[in-house]
Amino acid sequence: MESDLAIFLRLLVVTVLAGSLGWEREKLGKSAGLRTHILVGVGAVLFVVIGEIFVEKYRHFDQSMRFDPIRIVEAIVTGISFLGAGIIFVAREKGVVKNLTTAASIWTTSAVGMLVGLERYFLAIGSTAIIFVVLRFLAILEIKRQKTPENEKPSEVSD
Repeated sequence: MESDLAIFLRLLVVTVLAGSLGWEREKLGKSAGLRTHILVGVGAVLFVVIGEIFVEKYRHFDQSMRFDPIRIVEAIVTGISFLGAGIIFVAREKGVVKNLTTAASIWTTSAVGMLVGLERYFLAIGSTAIIFVVLRFLAILEIKRQKTPENEKPSEVSD
């Protein structure tokens, strides 16, 4: 069985990765920032690790006890989707959708957490970099596009 120290390393890695995504959201004053993203990432790692622990602990049981790791993924995605849906709202008077990108960043942070939980560090770091670029640098392009004279009409989707 894997040592608790090795599992703790996973938690430290995801804290840095998820924290960088949460920092980006917090810097923009979004409703889900540093703490939320770190907790989502840590939670995803813990659920993956708990699944691994159950499989290891009860592997000697007969065939009547079966484990399906995909159920852990499904549970994480369902829970995080519910959390993300809770921060999305529509301003009725303007018809503007708010916090959609932040909800998506929470959702993708949980995937990063699952990758770290599975010790797929390269994919987790690469994914975090891609997500960060999308959040930080594509937002700058959107702002520039919205300020051009041909786009005088305000955007209907806001994050």
